[in-house]
Amino acid sequence: MKLVKAHAYGNDFLLLHDGELPAGADRPWLAKRICNRHHAIGADGLIIYSHLWSKTGRSRSAGAAMDLLNADGSYSEVSGNGVRCLAAWLAKGHDLAAGGHVEITTDAGVKDLELLDVTKGRYTFRAAMGQPENVEKRVLQVDGIGVEAVTLRVGNPQCVVLGEVSQERLHSIAAKLAVHPAFPAGSNVELAAVETPDRVRILIWERGVGPTEASGTGACASAVAAIAYGGASRDVQVTSPGGTQRVEWTGDGLFLTGWAELIAEATVYV
Repeated sequence: MKLVKAHAYGNDFLLLHDGELPAGADRPWLAKRICNRHHAIGADGLIIYSHLWSKTGRSRSAGAAMDLLNADGSYSEVSGNGVRCLAAWLAKGHDLAAGGHVEITTDAGVKDLELLDVTKGRYTFRAAMGQPENVEKRVLQVDGIGVEAVTLRVGNPQCVVLGEVSQERLHSIAAKLAVHPAFPAGSNVELAAVETPDRVRILIWERGVGPTEASGTGACASAVAAIAYGGASRDVQVTSPGGTQRVEWTGDGLFLTGWAELIAEATVYV
């Protein structure tokens, strides 16, 4: 099968057109197989896309529909970084320039991405991610200790713990919250510290993956929690180990700005 590998801030994905899939393919098995970092190409997730289209007018545009599977084969509704990786591939294929748009249909709705810049192979987009939903502060029990968290949806389930950001807390508190009974389908979890009103630092435990260098929806969720309960401004820089993304929370919803890079086209044998 021919596929593409791309990443956004170290959060990497394999992009596979559904026309490459054998009839009756076991998609969860395939995701686990090719996302394995020691026995295959490796990635945080597999994006299977279809329905490519393009049009021209006052601004060129392109689009596709996508399904996302995590590295463990589990389902995910959307990924902010994954959407951007697919958009970069479409932008390259359709030779889009700054000002062009890419529309990606996900199980969390249609995401419109405006191409801001292409420099040295990096495609920078501003993506309309929609309104956050069900934003709530609550206390969840972890090993018999109450942990104050902000739960919400940004197309997928998120749990943000404001306060100390450390690897120890990531592997203890965040890892356990990701599979907490409060989240029947699991949750992405972020530890978030508001360092200044316009800067938030995070660590991420991705549902179905584990620690990741970055997360687009995680950045959005962390920004919402920091704005709603941590004193952050509505236009913030969210920094994870992979780099810094911009999140704006406006009356029209959340807007995520960041880049993606295409790494390789490859043929994989399974």
